[in-house]
Amino acid sequence: MRGLLLGVLGCSLVLMAQGFYSAADDVVELNPSNFNREVLQSDSLWLIEFYGIVKVGAVDADQHKSLGGQYGVKGFPSIKIFGANKNKPDDYQGGRSSQAIVDGALNTLRTLVKDRMSGRSGGSDNSRQSGGGGSKKNVVELTDDNFDRLVLDSGEVWLVEFFAPWCGHCKSLEPEWAAAASAVKEQTKDKVHLGAVDATVHQGLASRYGVRGFPTIKIFKKGEEPEDYQGGRTRGDIIARALDLFSDNAAPPELLEILNADVLKKTCDDYQLCVIAVLPHILDTGAAGRNSYLEVMMKMAEKYKKKMWGWLWTEAGAQMELEAALGIGGFGYPAMTAINARKMKFALLKGSFSETGIHEFLRDLSVGRGSTATVGGGALPKINSVDAWDGKDGEFPVGNDYDLSDVDLDDDIGKEEL
Repeated sequence: MRGLLLGVLGCSLVLMAQGFYSAADDVVELNPSNFNREVLQSDSLWLIEFYGIVKVGAVDADQHKSLGGQYGVKGFPSIKIFGANKNKPDDYQGGRSSQAIVDGALNTLRTLVKDRMSGRSGGSDNSRQSGGGGSKKNVVELTDDNFDRLVLDSGEVWLVEFFAPWCGHCKSLEPEWAAAASAVKEQTKDKVHLGAVDATVHQGLASRYGVRGFPTIKIFKKGEEPEDYQGGRTRGDIIARALDLFSDNAAPPELLEILNADVLKKTCDDYQLCVIAVLPHILDTGAAGRNSYLEVMMKMAEKYKKKMWGWLWTEAGAQMELEAALGIGGFGYPAMTAINARKMKFALLKGSFSETGIHEFLRDLSVGRGSTATVGGGALPKINSVDAWDGKDGEFPVGNDYDLSDVDLDDDIGKEEL
């Protein structure tokens, strides 16, 4: 009790400005460098005045705007009581005389001591805890030394959290941020990253990007000025924004020819849907006709790239078992199907093989409409290994030439006399 009382009456009443008090007064001048150590890590009760006069003691809220901002200081002077819960200080509501302030401090002290004796304590926890959201291993720790190299020079998309270890909202965000980082790493194939900067340690970075409160989240994209993250703070909100950023900045998915079983399996296993076109034989369309079909597919892949689907094609007759398993055939080529390999379900394009027809087909699938069927046999069928199309027109097979010069033909065979 005596230690707590001394903490209040000795050094914890931070109430005056340099112009009003002498160096002999028991007032601690606070700034971002010592605030965490002196206030947040202490067990003492603190009353702190935030004032707006330049070059004055206590917390100069003009000079140290980050401290004023993080505690919601709107006017001057503002006095905050840092008691049991250092992350959520109370506003001092009493009078401004020395006696009124001391009385207010002692009243708060009595409540604090009573709570601690009964086993209730807000404590001062300055570590970032992880719980309920998964491992922090996929959150990249960013520092003054590695920030430019990892973020600015990478050419990839980054969501960066600037936090303070004592910040209550930062602690609430941490498990959401960790869970989102793991999901985003997997779903974007490690192309979008979530990082974190301890702004109390790397103050240069925080100042460089105008960080005024915590947590602050910034989005970094290649060749662009960073932007403020404006979304929600749940893992779902963060993941959704990261996936939007990924699709906006990603190239359209690659359109692959089914050359072997590995191409089909990897594409259909890695993506929620794989869209497969069976194009007419090269002898039926020539290179120009085939390329026109492939161009339509590539436009659709670009249009639907946010869905992160796989895109494949094969020539009619090259993969007969695949066609049979997907119910293709009997209505001509080109044909298209979309497979969900996890459920072994597929849907067939019934409309035209055009931008409009394919768009309507895929739009219906993306919102859960359209009829589906089970893949024949309940598994992906056997796939033949074939040579890749060389981009040229097809050639008719050359037949054998037969020399009939030495063959005796009887002119009278088959003739009837009249």
